[in-house]
Amino acid sequence: MEIICKNCHQVFKGHYCNNCGQSAETHKINIHFLWHDIQHGLLHFDKGITYSLKQLFTRPGNSVREFIEGKRVRHFKPLSLVVVLATLYGVLYHYYHIDTFANTKNTSFDYTDFNEWMATHFSWIIVASIPIYTIGTYIVFRKQGYNYFEFFVLNTFKASQRLFVQILTFPILLYLNGTPHIQKFLNATYFIGLILIFWTNIQFFNKLSKTKAFFLSILSHLIFLICFLLITVIVLAVLGKLPE
Repeated sequence: MEIICKNCHQVFKGHYCNNCGQSAETHKINIHFLWHDIQHGLLHFDKGITYSLKQLFTRPGNSVREFIEGKRVRHFKPLSLVVVLATLYGVLYHYYHIDTFANTKNTSFDYTDFNEWMATHFSWIIVASIPIYTIGTYIVFRKQGYNYFEFFVLNTFKASQRLFVQILTFPILLYLNGTPHIQKFLNATYFIGLILIFWTNIQFFNKLSKTKAFFLSILSHLIFLICFLLITVIVLAVLGKLPE
């Protein structure tokens, strides 16, 4: 039996239109339709995030490699995942007035204003840092058969990995807020992030020896730090907020 698609008017057979993907069955919009839509959206949203985060902390490099190679249906989209996590962390950071520069004394630079700007733009800062990080990954691992955008996906998942650790440890950050110990805690979470990066890269680049993957990961991170520092200095100089 031929069906005329209500969306694009294509004539097709089967359950879905072969032109636009519209279902052959369209239900009347009522309370049951809306309730099913809410349930479907929330459940898939939750399952996708849960699955991706579980993979990132059990078999991170292997799962990301499989995602890049096409095994994607159960994963939450990498860029959406990092935006969701970064937004959540940014809201917590802003709401509880976390100040990581509380012990910094510098009359020529307004650290309070800078801290507030970071809190309100946190998700944008994280997303903007990923392509910079990918520069180092691409330079160091370019012979492994992946293009820049595939490395971007790898680093997006790694950013989500580190963000989730920051969210889990946020109660500790809140407890130490405004104390001299907050910087030590930030250094500790940074070190944990490095361990996660090395672990993920060692699994992802499984054709390399673990030792080589480890040292190339260090080199990649150093390139990122140099690029990030240069870009930060240029931006602050343009804005006229470079510390003297």
